[in-house]
Amino acid sequence: MKLSLVVPCYNEAENVAAFHEAVMEAFDGCGYRYEIVFIDDGSKDATLHNLKKLHSAQKCPVKVISFSRNFGKEAGLYAGLQHANGDYICLIDADLQQDPAIARQMVQMLEEQPETDVIAAYQDRRGEGKVLSFFKRSFYAVINHLSDVKFRPDASDFRCFRRSVAESILSMTECHRFSKGIFSWVGYETTYIPYTAKPRAAGKTKWSFRKLMNYALEGIIGFSTKPLRIAAYIGMLTAAAAIIYLIAVICEKLIWGIAIPGYATAIVLILLLGGIQLFCIGIIGEYVGKTFEQVKNRPIYIAKETLRWEE
Repeated sequence: MKLSLVVPCYNEAENVAAFHEAVMEAFDGCGYRYEIVFIDDGSKDATLHNLKKLHSAQKCPVKVISFSRNFGKEAGLYAGLQHANGDYICLIDADLQQDPAIARQMVQMLEEQPETDVIAAYQDRRGEGKVLSFFKRSFYAVINHLSDVKFRPDASDFRCFRRSVAESILSMTECHRFSKGIFSWVGYETTYIPYTAKPRAAGKTKWSFRKLMNYALEGIIGFSTKPLRIAAYIGMLTAAAAIIYLIAVICEKLIWGIAIPGYATAIVLILLLGGIQLFCIGIIGEYVGKTFEQVKNRPIYIAKETLRWEE
């Protein structure tokens, strides 16, 4: 098997058949065997029903892994990698914003460039609003400053890579996964190519602003411990400021006889110091919480049903 296309799906009932046809059209006459590995991430619509129809049709090798509930796209990608048999693996979305024809080009590039391990696509033009673009740029600026591994701001999960890369990713079994960080962490020689995302074939995006913010937080917590150091620095600076203020108050009283500030000053200082303490505790709590969930060693996903293709 030359290629495995890993396709996570969540409520993509209207898109999976069109995606399947687009793949067969794009890889018609390619001269090598390929398979499509669909992961139904606990969809609430007819996604699984439609995937079973594609599997039964056997127009091309199709695997279907159905989760017992929604575990998230990252778990879907991990499950797809576990079930992929190809020498090359391509991660691609089912909404047809990412053209399967580009995936075929990625395979050709890997064939022609044996020194390259990963072909990753980035959007040369984005159709998102200015506010969302600002927050994305800010996130990558922050995480590149905090993390030891560097992230390309415009890179997507749409990429094709060799089996050795997949094995390295599968060896990372953390339950809180951030694929962009994982790809950066494992390294390997990566070539970036531009692509223009097409409009969704049907349906709406599943990524709300809140989900993107939570995903960004996962990336920062998962690939940097510098926020903990920042919390320590804030504590030290606050303590130093408190000592300086204490000395100033004593000097005012003893040397100049100025009355010590009263109620208002005390309340403001208590609220300020309390807020700083809670902020630092919150940072520590994020790391402790992630550690607590990881040490329970729960599976990244639970597959309710797995359909394999038959030759």
